[in-house]
Amino acid sequence: MQAQIFKPVKWTGEVEKLSETEFNLIYKAKIEDHWHLYSQTLPEGGALPTEFFYDEEALNKKFEIISKKAAESKTITKFDKVFEMDLTFFDNEATLVQKIKLLDPTLKSIEGEVSYQACDDEKCMFESEKIKFDLSTAKLIESKNDTYLLLSKAESKKVSVKEKEINESKKETEEEEESLHQEEEVDNEEEEKTSTLGVFILGFLGGLAALFMPCIFPMIPMTVSFFTKQSKSKGEGIKKSIIYGLSIIFIYVALGMIITMIFGVSALNEFSTNPWVNIAFFILFIIFALSFFGAFEITLPSSWVNAADKNSDKGGLVGIFFMAFTLALVSFSCTGPIIGSLLVKAGESGDLFGPAMGMLGFAIALALPFTLFAMFPGWLNSMPKSGGWLNSVKVVLGFLELAFAFKFLSNADLVWQLHILEREMFLAIWIAIFIATILYLMGKIQMPHDSPVERLSVTRLMFVLVFSTFVVYMIPGLWGAPLKILSGLTPPKVYSEAPYGLETTDAVDLSSDILKQKHTKIGANGIPVFLDYDSANKYAKKVNKPLFIDFTGHACANCRKMEDNVWSDPRVKDLLKNDVVVVSLYVDERKKLDKKDYFHSEALDKEVTTTGLKWMDFSVKHFKANSQPYYAIVDSELNRMNKPQGADFDADSYYKWLRKGVVKYKKKYKKK
Repeated sequence: MQAQIFKPVKWTGEVEKLSETEFNLIYKAKIEDHWHLYSQTLPEGGALPTEFFYDEEALNKKFEIISKKAAESKTITKFDKVFEMDLTFFDNEATLVQKIKLLDPTLKSIEGEVSYQACDDEKCMFESEKIKFDLSTAKLIESKNDTYLLLSKAESKKVSVKEKEINESKKETEEEEESLHQEEEVDNEEEEKTSTLGVFILGFLGGLAALFMPCIFPMIPMTVSFFTKQSKSKGEGIKKSIIYGLSIIFIYVALGMIITMIFGVSALNEFSTNPWVNIAFFILFIIFALSFFGAFEITLPSSWVNAADKNSDKGGLVGIFFMAFTLALVSFSCTGPIIGSLLVKAGESGDLFGPAMGMLGFAIALALPFTLFAMFPGWLNSMPKSGGWLNSVKVVLGFLELAFAFKFLSNADLVWQLHILEREMFLAIWIAIFIATILYLMGKIQMPHDSPVERLSVTRLMFVLVFSTFVVYMIPGLWGAPLKILSGLTPPKVYSEAPYGLETTDAVDLSSDILKQKHTKIGANGIPVFLDYDSANKYAKKVNKPLFIDFTGHACANCRKMEDNVWSDPRVKDLLKNDVVVVSLYVDERKKLDKKDYFHSEALDKEVTTTGLKWMDFSVKHFKANSQPYYAIVDSELNRMNKPQGADFDADSYYKWLRKGVVKYKKKYKKK
């Protein structure tokens, strides 16, 4: 049974002699039940077509192909569940006939190679098989011009083969190249929009969390009551509250813009990869966590608060603005850690407007309640009363800050490849932190400003169940479980004490020819990868396979998500292992180049001294991209087989993109 799975199609060859110089090469296929062998002509984006190849030295010197497309026996065209489109295929058996003419009468045999894809309802296999045709044993048969004798399962029939030849190896025109570049620019713009939107949403969620801080929540009814009492009419109160809300938004967005002006977008872009910056953030988040736990308060100078409060007594728009400014200053002990975390995340996006958009989301969430409660004062009666629960929210956020602190420390460890905070140790720390969170919510641990927990409320119980589920989910990861939900947050499986979990290295193919080359390693999901472009390109030319360039980073969260959730798909994994040569270029690799290899990068406008900068320059120079992950399928001259792309978490879509590049390469370099 195992042989049938890996060899769903069995091929044999026969020869028919039409004349002293003309022959029919007959390819016969026996197809296993429930499997399909696809026709030679298929629509774009579908399965791989059946194709025939011959020795390049003999072709057009010793013989020529009269029919570029082989005549086919009976086929079926219907909707294919795997590719979700109408495709033409063979069931049970197939006969394909290719007519050739000898140019060298002494030629006794021809070796053909059939390349094909076979699928059932769940999986596909791409194979090739060589078949030798002995011309000396062929018997002469009666045949008319342009007619082949084809044998089907039920009967013999004549099939006309007069048809137009299809040129399968078209050159990529300049118009197609221009279209390709335009599509990439659109994709880059969409990616920036997505990144900016993500930062905005993160900021909005941070603002909602800040509302429940002890420094802000009690101020909502106080501020709204002030506006309603000091206004002569309801309309005036609403007007003042709207101005108050807009002032809050202006203050926080201005803060985001100032951050961008001081540090610049290029510096913000390095936040996610620079190990020293990540260590600084690790320390900063530890301080934030301790502050939330009640060890101390992060406050601004009292002179700033007093000055703002004094100006808030002035009437008109100026007074309202300074009331908002006072809120921002007074609440800083609660919002400071959230804002700090938000600005760090915004910096990772590398977007010029990232910090400003993050602060816009934060400010909108913070300002909305003040404005809405002023419009509808009756809502105040339904608000929960201030109390010890507010401090509990603050402490739980402190535990989350503590957990994310170790994410930054992990980034530094990954970039430096120190193997101090490997996957098992990282998970053990997170498990301990969230167990402590559970004990805190149950009242077994108390912080300095907490009230005693006399009974477990429904809300606390729900959070206990959520955090308990999370802890139980993480525990198998200590022994190599995938933990796909945490992809990008935890170190990858290959960065651990036991890269293969409880499995042995026997579960990984160590016999791969790639691993015998220089600058290689076993990558994610056991896929052998090159780490150097020149070495990979040389090997790809040798084995006549397309080069799959993976621009990645040790600290790239989305890269790990792609590897864990998409590259693990059996179809994608099979193509990456067997049909392309993968080269992973780490743009945050800190390994120093030899001094003789230093060079000035015009693309980056800086001196390139590390391996990571070398690959970053390569990415920007040839693909106009500096984000990761970024994938490209190319030939040895860097000609693109399809449009390069970034992260795509839809395995079906990614598989089709990958397969399209493989098909294009095979058509361009194998079809003659």
